[in-house]
Amino acid sequence: MYGINYSPELTGIGKYTGDMGPWLVGRGAQVKIVTAPPYYPDWAMSFDYRNRFVREAINGVDVIRCPLYVPRSPTAFTRLLHLLSFSVTSILPMLFQIFWRPNVIIVIAPSILCAPTGLLVAALCGAKTVLHIQDYELDAMFGLNMMKNTGGRMMRLATSVERWLLRRFDRVSTISFSMMRRAQEKGVDESKIMHTPNWVDTDFVAPSISGARYRALFGFTPDHKIVLYSGNIGEKQGLSMVLEAAALYMSNSQVQFMIVGNGVQREELVGLSEKLKLTNVHFSNLVPYEDLPDLLAMADVHLVVQRKGAADVVLPSKLASILALGGHALITAEQDTELALLVERYPGIACLVEPEDLSAFVAGLDVLLSTDTRIVNDVARDYAVEKLAKDAVLTEFLAHLSTLAGAHEFRRDH
Repeated sequence: MYGINYSPELTGIGKYTGDMGPWLVGRGAQVKIVTAPPYYPDWAMSFDYRNRFVREAINGVDVIRCPLYVPRSPTAFTRLLHLLSFSVTSILPMLFQIFWRPNVIIVIAPSILCAPTGLLVAALCGAKTVLHIQDYELDAMFGLNMMKNTGGRMMRLATSVERWLLRRFDRVSTISFSMMRRAQEKGVDESKIMHTPNWVDTDFVAPSISGARYRALFGFTPDHKIVLYSGNIGEKQGLSMVLEAAALYMSNSQVQFMIVGNGVQREELVGLSEKLKLTNVHFSNLVPYEDLPDLLAMADVHLVVQRKGAADVVLPSKLASILALGGHALITAEQDTELALLVERYPGIACLVEPEDLSAFVAGLDVLLSTDTRIVNDVARDYAVEKLAKDAVLTEFLAHLSTLAGAHEFRRDH
């Protein structure tokens, strides 16, 4: 495997790649990953990993970490340097894998900048290739105007290179049906495309879990109505609208807003909360992964918030855990996106409103807060069990790998 994020990162891509590696090891595969030191979502690296290559074993996976540049305050330009630095420092460790002769090389995107090296190593050692797309980074950057100062020529060049790279992989896997369609639009043959949604352990996150411990820890009573956002705090989320909504609920002390996570926008949000003198908004760092179900169970309403232009290219990983809990979610997404289609196909699974529309957002909150959120959302729970269970998703993924490389070829001995 070859990707910039891995365990022990608790959110986003690192969490899922970190799940995949040990799961494959448990099914008899030998797994290595060339990755970066953990830095996300804090955008900070511990001293132990700085400016050096590190090799370690995590749950049976041989982990090779490559140094990279991590900006303190990411911008479009510094993010590009960040991704480019990893793609450069990881070239030599990847080339060394030629002597190991892997059967399959799985490149995790972001970053597409790693794709050329992954393809080169595969060509040199005869490996099959899979590009697993968690995020169409170019679509997200241009869709959110993160590169608004660049011209159309730059965008056309970048998308042309991306299309060329995508077509060179033996298989292209991605996490949603709309992202599969996007792969086809980018020129990938339909027969090469795999659906591998972000999964959830439906035994680990279940409706039977109590949130009383975290309610007590944060000073909430059983009578409080808790609106929870947990995850990355970045530009894609547009969480300032949540604070604007919280200001409208200031007169109702029963409703409290909890924002749990880290990211580049957190300081800005804390400052905005202080400026608005919001006594009903509380911030916390991410909790240990083993405590995640308890944290989620604390909430009456879960927020899955994104800005316009982000929802169709990024399917929020947090949603799977919310559904497995049988939670009541308020989702912001535009029509015809993956999230909107999910709500349309499974009525009752969540409440959907237009992104960046404060009045619609508050109206949705009013609806959910007026319902008895102690009752399990069976539509959400059933969907998670049937469609997103970890073992089912990864078993199908392994079957694709076995078909691609030939099951008899997989190495089962170190």
